[in-house]
Amino acid sequence: MRRTTAEKRARFRALHAEGCFLLPNPWDAGSARLLQQLGFEAVASTSSGHAWTRGLPDYAVTRDMVLDHLTALAAAIDLPVNADFETGFAPTPDGLAENVRRAVATGIAGLSIEDRAVDAIASLSPLDVAVERIRAARAAIDATGEDVMLVARTEGLLVGGTVAAAIDRLVAFAEAGADCLYAPGIGMAGRGTLEDIAALVRAVAPLPVNVLVVGSGLGRDALAEAGVRRISVGGALARVAWGAAVAAAERLRVGDFAALDEALPGRDLDAIFAGEG
Repeated sequence: MRRTTAEKRARFRALHAEGCFLLPNPWDAGSARLLQQLGFEAVASTSSGHAWTRGLPDYAVTRDMVLDHLTALAAAIDLPVNADFETGFAPTPDGLAENVRRAVATGIAGLSIEDRAVDAIASLSPLDVAVERIRAARAAIDATGEDVMLVARTEGLLVGGTVAAAIDRLVAFAEAGADCLYAPGIGMAGRGTLEDIAALVRAVAPLPVNVLVVGSGLGRDALAEAGVRRISVGGALARVAWGAAVAAAERLRVGDFAALDEALPGRDLDAIFAGEG
């Protein structure tokens, strides 16, 4: 018997209570089904991975494209889905709140809102504005009566900010009602250390922290020891898939068909997708 949406949401919240779990990022319904088949406990959408499936760069998709995408992911699998909802697709708190309500209706179990400026994504919203937007998202989720986790993320480390500033922002977001905190980039080369991650965990405790991993520099055990509750990979899995396709196509273009021998057998994929989602 498949889980109900309420059961998925309850399971997702329970995953954040203790331990450290992996939250891989599918880019479409098929990759979500694959990750479910491989035994993961939950997944998260990726804004970049989704955009690339539409032949667009990151941040070029529309709100309605994302809502359709989230609906498809939530319906395709029997796992909780955390939504990468970017900046919320609205410049005002009221508009953000309405979009959050629409996102909740797609069946997701978690929703992340980032602090980039809606009309200038290379920069951050002022802290007071960003906090007001997290409060609006919190109120919107609460008004639905649904148990959807609110993930507040600061993009400061991706636009040249400091670890200290990122932690200060996440502390403010925690006070504004976030259920989970996330600073993409922390712990990566030039953007902090494992000790900085541990400092972030302490600063927002007892709320859980998500850490983004896109390479082999950070190990799961070390992150768990630092107190990290969940680990996501953003667009990294999608980039692995695109990288394999580009490499094979480049060989194909010069008449080398050997790369096709490395493909996953169609019968294996058919077996995955023939099962109940």
